[in-house]
Amino acid sequence: MLAPRELAKYLAYKGSITVNGVSLTVNRVSDTAEGCEFSINLIPHTVQNTALHALAVGAAVNLEIDLIARYVERMLSSAGVAGAGSS
Repeated sequence: MLAPRELAKYLAYKGSITVNGVSLTVNRVSDTAEGCEFSINLIPHTVQNTALHALAVGAAVNLEIDLIARYVERMLSSAGVAGAGSS
């Protein structure tokens, strides 16, 4: 799969990504000029019991990044700001 370049920083080997509402494990990540290429493994049970069975090769999908990655980014981006998030 190819994710937009702006999502690349959130994708990591053995991290999570949600594809069309199904949370999956990332098994390979490679940054390219076009974006971030990643792979996932699907077991037959997951394919049969989710909306993923209806996907065709090359179909557009909704990607949601890992929640923990978003928390880490938030913590790192505000680490240098005194009193960030306090009232």
